[in-house]
Amino acid sequence: MAAVEPALDAVPLLRELVRRVTVSGYAGPQREVMGVVVEALRERAPHLLVTEGPDPDHPWTLLRTPTDPARRQLLLACHVDTVPVPEPGDWARDPFGADVDGGRVWGRGGSDMKAGLVAAAAAVAAADPDTPVALLLTSDEEIGSKGAAAAAEAVAGQRVGAVIVPEATGNQVVLGHKGALWLAVRTAGRSAHGSTPERGHNAILDLVALLGRAGAALPRATDPFLGTETWNAGVIAGGSVPNVVPDRAEVLVDMRTVGDGRALLRWWQAQPEADDVGVRVDLPPVRTPADDDWVLGLPAPVRPEPATYFTDASVLAPVVAGAPVVVWGPGTPAVMHAVDEYVEVAELEQAVEAFGAVLARWSG
Repeated sequence: MAAVEPALDAVPLLRELVRRVTVSGYAGPQREVMGVVVEALRERAPHLLVTEGPDPDHPWTLLRTPTDPARRQLLLACHVDTVPVPEPGDWARDPFGADVDGGRVWGRGGSDMKAGLVAAAAAVAAADPDTPVALLLTSDEEIGSKGAAAAAEAVAGQRVGAVIVPEATGNQVVLGHKGALWLAVRTAGRSAHGSTPERGHNAILDLVALLGRAGAALPRATDPFLGTETWNAGVIAGGSVPNVVPDRAEVLVDMRTVGDGRALLRWWQAQPEADDVGVRVDLPPVRTPADDDWVLGLPAPVRPEPATYFTDASVLAPVVAGAPVVVWGPGTPAVMHAVDEYVEVAELEQAVEAFGAVLARWSG
C-alpha cells in the first residue's frame, strides 16, 4: 500500500485532545474539542465546508469537501466524549497528561476514541478537495449515541456511500455489533418503621426477587454472527435510611440485543414486581455483509467476530440508505474504559495511512 503523506501531525493533535476532559454529559468541553479539530483542519484544508448542530445539549459538527451533492460521500464518524475517571489515583500516570512513553500515548480517550478521530481527521485533511468525503464529530456516544441521534437528520440529507466508525479495533475491520437496550425498572412498596416491617411492603426485596429470576427467564435471542443477547444490572438504588421499609427501588439494566428488543422489553413489563419500566437507550444492532465489494477492497483484515461494544453506527446505519458501515480504527479494545488507557503510536500512524489510501481511491 502506497504511503499517503498526512497534512496533519497526528501525535501532537492526539495529545492535545487527550489533555482535554470531555466526559459524556458535559456539552461545553465536547463542543470546545470539536472546535479544536475544526481549527486544525481549516488550517490545512480550508476548502472544507463546516456545519455545526444547533442542539445545545448534544453538539455535533459535520465537515465535508465541496463536491457535487449527487456524488456519494465516504463518511468517517467519530465521537469526542469519554467515560469518566472515577479514581485518578489508581492510574500510574496522569489520566489527562497525554504522556508519550514506550511508543504509546497514555490517557483517557487514547483508544476510545480520540486516536480514531485524529486518524480520520488527518486522512480528511490530506484528501483531494474533489473527493466526496465527510467527517462527522459527535458527542455523548458513551451514554447512548445522543450526539449522533441529534445529527441523524443532517446525515440523512447527505448522499452517503459508505461509513467508517474509527473505534478501537486494533486496525481490523469489524462488520457489526449488538444493539443496546437500557431500561430503568422500578418497584413500588409501602413505607413502615424498620422495627415493624410486616406493616409495610419492601420494594427492594421485590427488586431482588425480580433480578434473581431474570437471568434464567429473560427471552434472550441468538444471532449466528452477533451471538446471544446479554443483560447486566448496572446500577441499583432504593430506600432512604436503614430503619424505614423502602417504598421504592430501581435498577438500570443494560441489555445488548441482536434484534429489536421488543421481547425483552415486554418481559420486564410483564413481571408482577415491576411498577414501571422506562426505556433509557434503544439502539439497533449493526451488520454489514462480509462480501460487500467495498469491504473486500479495504486494506485491512476483516475480523470474523463482531465488536463487543456499541457505536454510533447503530444510529447512522438506518439513515444511510443501506450503505456499508464498518467499525475500524486504532486502539486496543481491552484498555477502553480501563485504568491506564493508551494507544500505540504505530497503530495511529497505520490508521492514518490506511484511511488516507481508502479516501484516495474513493470516487463517489
